[in-house]
Amino acid sequence: VQLQASGGGLVRPGGSLRLSCAASGTIFNVMGWYRQAPGKQRELVATISSANSTTYTDSVKGRFIISRANVKNTVYLQMNSLKPEDTAVYYCNARRIRGSYDYDYWGSGTQVTVSS
Repeated sequence: VQLQASGGGLVRPGGSLRLSCAASGTIFNVMGWYRQAPGKQRELVATISSANSTTYTDSVKGRFIISRANVKNTVYLQMNSLKPEDTAVYYCNARRIRGSYDYDYWGSGTQVTVSS
């Protein structure tokens, strides 16, 4: 399984970015984005199920939108009203659920920097 993320970069506060992540293989039960800022633990940003049920961490609700294209096995993260505290490496995640086991796959990460 390979996950290829793209779309990171440098943006000013209040700006927008769109991250994309394309996964190889069959459709995943859940896809999502996590982020890790310097000196901090990796945290969940948003997830979306194959049925398009979504979850968001509180700090991004109302600003970020996660979506997916199952045909392309691709997940997107539209990030609006970006803040300096959104600066982090963003990692794409894909999860297969088989009975009581979860199989997680990770992309290599894409840097998002929000700075004036």
